[in-house]
Amino acid sequence: MLRRLIPHPLVSLMLVFVWLALVNKFTLGNLILGSIMGLVVPMLTAAYWPDRPTIRRPFKIAEYVLIVIWDIIVANVQVAWIILFKREADIRSHWIPIPLELTSAEAITVLAGTITMTPGTVSATLSADGSCILVHCLHTDDPDGIRDEIKSRYERRLKEIFP
Repeated sequence: MLRRLIPHPLVSLMLVFVWLALVNKFTLGNLILGSIMGLVVPMLTAAYWPDRPTIRRPFKIAEYVLIVIWDIIVANVQVAWIILFKREADIRSHWIPIPLELTSAEAITVLAGTITMTPGTVSATLSADGSCILVHCLHTDDPDGIRDEIKSRYERRLKEIFP
């Protein structure tokens, strides 16, 4: 019964927090409306999630989020420096294929989103078999180092979170 009422507890919780952030005012009414949406939306969309993802180590999510936030801050400074102080002729953009060990569609989506959210990199395409993601990097002297950093910093942690 509880699984039918709250089919996706993390999605429900996220919807409540997103709603409260969007209205930008914490009141009992906003909390109740956010909670109602957090219950109703997952119930209405549960049929579209037949194989819902399992999270092996949920506390690793907080670690992952903190690392991504830090990387976004650092990358913003790096990109600003590149734009302000590098001549166009000195910028070395690269297309970097990242071979994936992840198999979960959700984990691959989180990885691609993380790469795209980090300034200076963007996920361009995923291979048809899901074994490789193509990333464009604004500037690097070491494409292999970028590949290895993405694998060790993000993919390794996502493998701990998603089975």
